[in-house]
Amino acid sequence: MIGNFIADHIRGNNYEGFSKEIQQGIFLHREIDTFTDAHEIVRKSKRRLHERYRHYDGVIIDIFYDYFLAKNWDDYSEIPLDVYTDGINKMFGEISDELPVKSQNFIKYMIEYNILFNYKNKEGITKVLNGMNARTKGKSQMNLAIEDLNLLETELEEDFTLFFKDLIAHTNQKFKEIKTAL
Repeated sequence: MIGNFIADHIRGNNYEGFSKEIQQGIFLHREIDTFTDAHEIVRKSKRRLHERYRHYDGVIIDIFYDYFLAKNWDDYSEIPLDVYTDGINKMFGEISDELPVKSQNFIKYMIEYNILFNYKNKEGITKVLNGMNARTKGKSQMNLAIEDLNLLETELEEDFTLFFKDLIAHTNQKFKEIKTAL
């Protein structure tokens, strides 16, 4: 879980100082990113937003898919979302100092605003989109994307459900391969 979480903040082979389990998480995260970027359903979702957001469409779809996962959490986990996110926040709060600086900064933000839990509602997604828009100094116009979510929610949720089924199967297989390889 830790490796998966910090993977975006680890470049190249800078993973070598981490434990085998964290390295496995980093590699799994990279596999998930590659699979997601190449998946036709994700590309279809991105095309729905591309004209308005251009190269930010992928970031927005990622946020929307997080929303659909949190919104439908009970379909994917026996652990209630609030219990799961409380545990994640506690764990990362305790180990934050041992992680890359960029990860530490995100963890502070994630815990302070209870981001993982608040992905389940549109108010939480709106805050994330507004924050992302501010980080791009308004260039991305991600603050407008909640309008697109309202207009396209049914189609995008169908995309997510089909994609996530494929992602689960792919991730299970790749994790077995990674554990064997390391």
